[in-house]
Amino acid sequence: MKAELHPKNYRLVVFKDMSNEYSFLTKSCIETKESVKWEDGNDYPLVKLEISHTSHPFYTGKMKLVDTAGRIDKFRSRYEKK
Repeated sequence: MKAELHPKNYRLVVFKDMSNEYSFLTKSCIETKESVKWEDGNDYPLVKLEISHTSHPFYTGKMKLVDTAGRIDKFRSRYEKK
């Protein structure tokens, strides 16, 4: 195994699924600008997700359209003119 391959700045980070408000705490080295108070009373960096295992159709068995950025509306307005 190569030395110095993995980053050394792992810390606890909260990941939050914005489609259903599910959050989980895990270690990561991702850079964030936001933070959130977790259930234990401590502040942790926050990463917002569009989809996670609690909202993904493969894991839930339900088909759910996630259009957080208005992509469908942008597509329709772009091609309505033609």
